[in-house]
Amino acid sequence: MNKIYVWDPVVRLFHWSLVVAFVVAYISGDEESVIHTNAGYVILALIGIRVIWGLIGTRHARFMDFMTSPRKAIQYLWNLITGQKVKAYRGHNPAGGWMIIGLIVSLLFTVYSGLKMEATEGRGLLATTVSTPAYEQGFFISTARADDDEHDGDDRDEHDGDEFWEEIHEFFANFTVFLVILHIAGVLLGSYRHKVNLIRSMFTGYK
Repeated sequence: MNKIYVWDPVVRLFHWSLVVAFVVAYISGDEESVIHTNAGYVILALIGIRVIWGLIGTRHARFMDFMTSPRKAIQYLWNLITGQKVKAYRGHNPAGGWMIIGLIVSLLFTVYSGLKMEATEGRGLLATTVSTPAYEQGFFISTARADDDEHDGDDRDEHDGDEFWEEIHEFFANFTVFLVILHIAGVLLGSYRHKVNLIRSMFTGYK
C-alpha cells in the first residue's frame, strides 16, 4: 500500500501537546496548583493556534476540509459501527471532524470557567471583568442592606460565584474526558475497519 503524507508538523505537535497539557491539568485539578493553572493557559494557547491553523494551514488541517453536515457524520458512524462499507478519507472523516469541533468547544468552556474561578479571587485574565459573580446565578443584591450585612453578603456572593463556576469547570472537564474516550474508540475502530494505523499516522504524518 502507498503511504500518503497527511498531517503536517503543526497538527501533530498540537495534538500531542494538547494531550499532555490536558492530562496534566486534569490530574492536578484537585490541587488548584500553579501547574494546573499554567496547563490551562497552555491549552488555551494551543486551541488559539489550532483555530488559526484551521483557517490558513495545510489542506487537511483546514476546517473546510473536514467539516460536513451532521447527517453525513451520523451516516458514517452508522456504517462504521454496523460493518457496512465506509468511505476512506485522507484527512479527518466526517465523525472525526465533528469530534474535533466538540473537543475544542468543550475545552474552551473548561478553560473559560477556570478563568472565571480565578476572576472571583481577583486573579487571571478575566479578573477586571468580574464585578458581581452572584448576578450570573440570578441572585439579587439589595442596596438597602446595612454595611455589615453588605460585607457578609459580598463574601457569600463571592463564595457562591466560585462554587457556580467550579461546578461548570468540573462538568466540562469530565465531559471532555468523555469525548476523549469516544475519540479513542473511534480511532481504534476506524483503524480496524480501514486497515490503517491512525495513531501512528499522528506521529509520522503518513497514512
